[in-house]
Amino acid sequence: MSQSFKVKVNETFDFDFSKTDITSLDVVKNENQEFHVLHHNKSHSAKVLSSNFEEKQYTIEVNGTEYTVDIANQLDQLIKSLGFSVGSGKQINAIKAPMPGLILEINIEVGQTVSENDQLLILEAMKMENSIVSPRDGVIKSIAVTQGEAIEKMQLLIEFE
Repeated sequence: MSQSFKVKVNETFDFDFSKTDITSLDVVKNENQEFHVLHHNKSHSAKVLSSNFEEKQYTIEVNGTEYTVDIANQLDQLIKSLGFSVGSGKQINAIKAPMPGLILEINIEVGQTVSENDQLLILEAMKMENSIVSPRDGVIKSIAVTQGEAIEKMQLLIEFE
């Protein structure tokens, strides 16, 4: 399977790139963070002005115009599709269903203190049991589902205080 990336430019424009697309670029590094890029037989000057590797966010200048670029790989995309945010797990206040299914087991109670990675509930989906674990330390504020309940994707399951 080819690795893919989602790229968002200036919080407005979305692009999809494969590893093949990236390796086929005609790019020459000039110095430090400056590059010469040929695209559709047109020459471009690019410079990396700043980079935040943890957030995968970069500020680049192309032909004198500055752009903010956010890059998400396949793992980042999967985490986002499950309703979580990359790098901000400690700030999650609610857990939503990553897929439709059936609540088999609830292992917590309202008011209970839980630790990161504690098993909260078991969701059966596509004939598989999926353990939903706590993304952070905290106290359970509410449980929005009951054992045996059929749920939909993105339905609220649990809230933290």
